Amino acid sequence: MGNKTFAVIFVFLFIAVSTGCATSTSQQTEGLTQGLLLAEPLPVDQRIQFAIARYNQILLQPSLADDERAELFYKRGIVYDRAGLPNLAEFDFSQAVNLKADMAEAYNSLGVHLIQKREFDRAYEAFDSTLDIEPSYDYALLNRGIALYYAGRPELGAADLDDFYRKDTSDPFRVLWAYHGSAEVDALAAKLELLKRKQALSSDHWAVSIIDLHLDLGSEIDVFNHLVQGVTSSSELTQRLCEAYFYLGKYHAFLGNHGVALNYFKLSLSTNVYEYVEHRYARLEMAKIRESIVANP
Repeated sequence: MGNKTFAVIFVFLFIAVSTGCATSTSQQTEGLTQGLLLAEPLPVDQRIQFAIARYNQILLQPSLADDERAELFYKRGIVYDRAGLPNLAEFDFSQAVNLKADMAEAYNSLGVHLIQKREFDRAYEAFDSTLDIEPSYDYALLNRGIALYYAGRPELGAADLDDFYRKDTSDPFRVLWAYHGSAEVDALAAKLELLKRKQALSSDHWAVSIIDLHLDLGSEIDVFNHLVQGVTSSSELTQRLCEAYFYLGKYHAFLGNHGVALNYFKLSLSTNVYEYVEHRYARLEMAKIRESIVANP
């Protein structure tokens, strides 16, 4: 399907985003009046529901060995995650590590849910267990760095996020997380490093436009224009929008445009792309903003 055909099917809907507690600055106004491509929330796939039913049936079998049962709990937890059922997913990941103590991926998934509940000490332990079992498990570095970031330990978090970036310097999302982690420590140095790291990225990747925005080399309209390039389905569009909304929220949060940032995070949540890291942590970003407003009215 070509981009023109896709554009006909998925019409650009331009809206003015209302703010709750935003102040009337020129930056806030820009965030309010920029056009936004709205996402169509992802529905729960029928295959996910069938998969849950199948795992439920298999887990009832008393003859399963502990390792087999642990694997099934882990797989069902992943499916629960995709269906937006975090408490059930966390329960299954906990069952998996209880049955099989060397299951790196289950510890990592459990840790992600602990971050969302702000149980940071337990999250660190989960990610440490992942890395002890499988030192090459890249995403445990990302998630431990994120846990430290949200727990208010930016120096340690920045180190993990930087290590995660160095595992694949061609990934613009790794660049963005490393930037946001280090910006909490030294904003100027982080921006200079972001400019340098951008040079190693392919300009064909749509997310480079988000980096350009952070570097004052582009606009929010540019982000949405690049976002639709090469998209061939509504689900792909929604997934990209989940990511774009989140990083636009972080961009405005860093500038102090709290109302605009909150609305972008709400838009990220509205996509229902439950398993994406951006969807997972949008609520934590909103909590950070609201706590900041209370602390600095």
